[in-house]
Amino acid sequence: MALNDKRQIKKNRTFLSSLGHSLDGLVTVFKEERNMKKHVAMMVFVSICAAIFQISETEWLWLALSISMVIINEVWNTVIENLVDLTTGNKYNEIAKKVKDMSAAAVLLSALFAMIVGCLIFIPQLLELFFE
Repeated sequence: MALNDKRQIKKNRTFLSSLGHSLDGLVTVFKEERNMKKHVAMMVFVSICAAIFQISETEWLWLALSISMVIINEVWNTVIENLVDLTTGNKYNEIAKKVKDMSAAAVLLSALFAMIVGCLIFIPQLLELFFE
């Protein structure tokens, strides 16, 4: 349910209204989080490379999984950061710092996983290209 939408006083009644709010959330994360912009740019770059190298269906699935994990974790990181800021009033709190750091760690770990997957897929392709 959209909290700022004064017209909406009940839970979403249709799939389309739920979808609209979900898309609003994605747009918000993309606009407000510079790291999300970097993740999406990297996703586009990797997808173009995957198409050029004509990777296998299984490799596409691994890329899709790792990219999805990074994007999803970035959304959750943003949610957690906003909730912490809301509850602390943007005042420093040691526990709030720990929560934010751990949330950021989830993004880092998923990005490292994505990097490993990318290396496992693309390094052999590049070696083949240069040492053929």
